[in-house]
Amino acid sequence: MRKTTVHRKTAETEFQIALNLDGTGTAQVDTGLKFLDHMLHHLAVHGLFDLEIQGTGDLEVDEHHTVEDCALVLGQAFDQALGNRQGIVRMGSAAVPMDETLAEVVVDLSGRPYGVIQADWHTSRVGGIATSLFPHFLETLAVTARCNLHARIRYGRDDHHQAEALFKALARALEQACRIDPRRSGEVPSTKGSL
Repeated sequence: MRKTTVHRKTAETEFQIALNLDGTGTAQVDTGLKFLDHMLHHLAVHGLFDLEIQGTGDLEVDEHHTVEDCALVLGQAFDQALGNRQGIVRMGSAAVPMDETLAEVVVDLSGRPYGVIQADWHTSRVGGIATSLFPHFLETLAVTARCNLHARIRYGRDDHHQAEALFKALARALEQACRIDPRRSGEVPSTKGSL
């Protein structure tokens, strides 16, 4: 079974995440930030991942540590659930519209972390979260999931739509990349023989 549980506790946050890559899209998420919960719910539903997240953070300071550490632990969960990455498709991409917005995410579960995020935001905050934290979330996820992640908002006017389209595209791209390819017969998808 490709599933795992990750726990992280610091002086600023505490997160417990359970992830099943071969799920049905069920989600139980409580980070203390309702808009982030909403985005993570999209990740589970559209990626067909079973996802449980229980988190607390120093929201009396601001939302930065909570968003950052959620991404950090979620990336660790993907990395652990993927194991040695034998038999996976490895790469995935998705373009997702949300009304006037179009977002695109491309991932390679290569074991080499790198994130490139291109997004122009129209306001400084959406849903109680600084819009600058959405690229930071994706970059942090790329590092701890050990994946190459490129994301961009091609166009859009509404920051809620832009964030939602990004998370839906992330979900669809990850679902493709995490999929088991029966033609690989359990082999690692790399000419090097390992990821």
